[in-house]
Amino acid sequence: MAKAYWIAFYHEISDPNKLAAYAKLAGPAIERGGGRFLARGIPAQVYDEGKMERTVLIEFDSVEKAVAVHDSPAYQAALAALEDGVVRDLRIVPGP
Repeated sequence: MAKAYWIAFYHEISDPNKLAAYAKLAGPAIERGGGRFLARGIPAQVYDEGKMERTVLIEFDSVEKAVAVHDSPAYQAALAALEDGVVRDLRIVPGP
């Protein structure tokens, strides 16, 4: 079964308190669903059209598991805490 990678790019953080509330709920929900945080923070270096913005990379055992975590009640509660506190781009990408 191919792994999957959940990649989030935070284009704008307008409310750091909402992001902190989200992180407090999202981290445990993601880890309970089998997600493994591989990287999170500001890039060390960017190239081409890359931007110096918060980036999170999480590995899952499959696309199905990543989607199940995103759609789970626990993660949806984290999203509710985040509300409009950020502008981000979230992608789930299949891997080898």
